[in-house]
Amino acid sequence: MTTLVTGATGNTGRHVVAELVRRGERVRALTRDPAAAAGRFPAEVELVTGTHTAPERLDAALDDVNRLHITVTAGLAEVGPELVQRAVAAGVRRITVLWGGWVGPVEQAVADSGVEWTRLEAQEFMCNTLAWAESIRAEGVVREPYNLPSALVHEADIAAVAAVALLDDGHAGRSYNLTGPESLTPRERIAILSRAIRRDIAFEPITHEQAVDRLMATGVSQADAEYVVGWYAAPSDSSTTVDDTVERVTGHPARTFTQWVGEHAERF
Repeated sequence: MTTLVTGATGNTGRHVVAELVRRGERVRALTRDPAAAAGRFPAEVELVTGTHTAPERLDAALDDVNRLHITVTAGLAEVGPELVQRAVAAGVRRITVLWGGWVGPVEQAVADSGVEWTRLEAQEFMCNTLAWAESIRAEGVVREPYNLPSALVHEADIAAVAAVALLDDGHAGRSYNLTGPESLTPRERIAILSRAIRRDIAFEPITHEQAVDRLMATGVSQADAEYVVGWYAAPSDSSTTVDDTVERVTGHPARTFTQWVGEHAERF
């Protein structure tokens, strides 16, 4: 049995690959640049060239694949249904999909695919905190428009749930809301970071418009920037309320933000 992981070098995909390897599975990792990715994975991982946003070029990558993990990213909404169709035609019989924040065309195509599927409805990733790294290193400050709580989830916990759903029975047709074990405001996260790096970090409020402009300056469209900042302005109950799904599915408590910071403190 072989599992193809799309977005294999991304924030969550690399953890999915690692978790499957840890469990002794055959893994095929999809990446635009296998040569650059070679040092990131164990030797037993098969690296294949491609991107899930060009499904018409993935026949070879899908050959002899039984299970598929899809991470919904920008640009996939238009071609994702074709990716799902090609995967099923190639013989994939179990799919996990890490949603893009809502049930869009890709998520719906997976649900309508006729094969076993599990949707991972992860809330805010802990790695989003890395967006603060540059300003913390340079100025010792974090600038955000809102100070509302978020039940951030560790990327490795998302991967652990994905691996269980891919390898074990009993998860077909399920949608899993994934959070961490605590709901933290930016100020509370900053306090944890400050203790870890032994440096004072200030919180400086900015306006909604400044936050949108900051995202657009990185190449994000205005519509997407408004959506992201709007999410922080009015977070849903599912994004602020702790859910024990990670522990129920994996049998292990969800990792804390303090644990995540311990793994990444040097980057701040």
